[in-house]
Amino acid sequence: MRSVWNSEDGWALAIGTGLFVLSLGIMAGFDTLGWAVATQVWTDPRASLKPVSPAYGFLKGGGALLVTFVATITVLTTAVAVMGESVRRFIGSFTSVFIISFCCWWFGHWAYIAATPDRQAAMGLSWSLGLTGEAGYLVALLAGLLIGNLWPQGSQYIQAAIRPEWYVKIAIVVMGAAVGVKAAEASDLAVTVLFRGFAAIVEAYLLYWAVVYYLARRYFGFSREWAAPLASGISICGVSAAIATGAAIRARPVVPIMVSSLVVIFSVVELLILPWLAVHLLPHEPLVAAAWMGLAVKTDGAAVASGAISEALFQAHAAAAGETLAEGWMRMTTTTVKVFIDVFIGIWAFLLALVWTYAIEPRPGERLPARAIWERFPKFVLGYLLTFLIAMLLTSSLPHRLSELKIATEQAEVFRRLFFVMTFFTIGVSSNFRKLWDEGMAQLAVVYVVCLFGFILWVGLAISWLFFHGVHPPGAAHP
Repeated sequence: MRSVWNSEDGWALAIGTGLFVLSLGIMAGFDTLGWAVATQVWTDPRASLKPVSPAYGFLKGGGALLVTFVATITVLTTAVAVMGESVRRFIGSFTSVFIISFCCWWFGHWAYIAATPDRQAAMGLSWSLGLTGEAGYLVALLAGLLIGNLWPQGSQYIQAAIRPEWYVKIAIVVMGAAVGVKAAEASDLAVTVLFRGFAAIVEAYLLYWAVVYYLARRYFGFSREWAAPLASGISICGVSAAIATGAAIRARPVVPIMVSSLVVIFSVVELLILPWLAVHLLPHEPLVAAAWMGLAVKTDGAAVASGAISEALFQAHAAAAGETLAEGWMRMTTTTVKVFIDVFIGIWAFLLALVWTYAIEPRPGERLPARAIWERFPKFVLGYLLTFLIAMLLTSSLPHRLSELKIATEQAEVFRRLFFVMTFFTIGVSSNFRKLWDEGMAQLAVVYVVCLFGFILWVGLAISWLFFHGVHPPGAAHP
């Protein structure tokens, strides 16, 4: 236990799990995290922030932000003190990191940047970049790169809080709960969609990961450190999978973040192209198209948005033919496939951690003692699995309280997003742009393009056709 409290990894497990436990207070009548600040896609800055729970509406956006900052810095500073590090230096540094990171997150939610095509009309927009709120991660990364490369004095001042691995591990532990609720909730959906969605992602994932990893290693000369996060980023849920894999194999923080940046960029391209392509290639197979969005688009936000856009296009196509396509089935299929993909994040990170501990890190012929395995094993993976399992069991055993569980996980998710954006910013600060280029950023993009457009999109389409061909929602036109 001493190794847990003396390491960022152990504290990530404790803090992430603690946030999840606190969020469950709402089931006992205590809105313990409702004061956390939630960021909306906005056109009016005054309406951009608010407490995640209406019960704390009196705080308004500014008050919720202040309370969120005070709570976050108090917990992290306590951990820093227990680990025997300088509290004074951390407080000053973290304050700057929090402010800059949150400003990037807030700006990334500006409607002209974040609003997806299906939301533009409702928000009175004639155009937007359609990057979703996840654009805040890219803004934070760019801000960090600018500070790290052009303002060395500034980056040195905040160095005590440049802890990207710590922030992302906390975020991933928190994320397990939301995935668990979604996975359990899916059990109430149509059995056909569930079974076929699960089978489709298993098949796709086993193909995707192996092929991407092989190509990156064999033909592009990437090390295992780069190839594994790249394969996970393309194969599972993009950003989260790449970061979880990087942490599990003890890759340098810059590796999964660079992969994650490519994932977000290419997800935007897919968001704009794939729904339009699907309605032309698969006019009578809406669920094939919906599953394709879930398998091909690699961030949750962009995938769900792709499903929504696809449904709108297919409904318009059905209306033109004098038919009606039942609402919600396509979005449900895309979300279900994506949820099953998310579940693999923790499982695969766990397996990779074992492989790296037993087969990659030890010297030839050397066996690690049980204590060394425990010390090297990433504790945050256990935290992810723990919050996932607890949330799934609660959802399954207490279905009549599903609405409360959803509220609880959404409140905890506020902190997951916050820690994610601080991860991107601090990675940028600690990254030298010239070194990134030397590391092979351009070559990494080439690998991504080759894999994504060379086979992943088309294998995903084939697998979606294999499992969903002939399955039609109510009112769908089919030959």
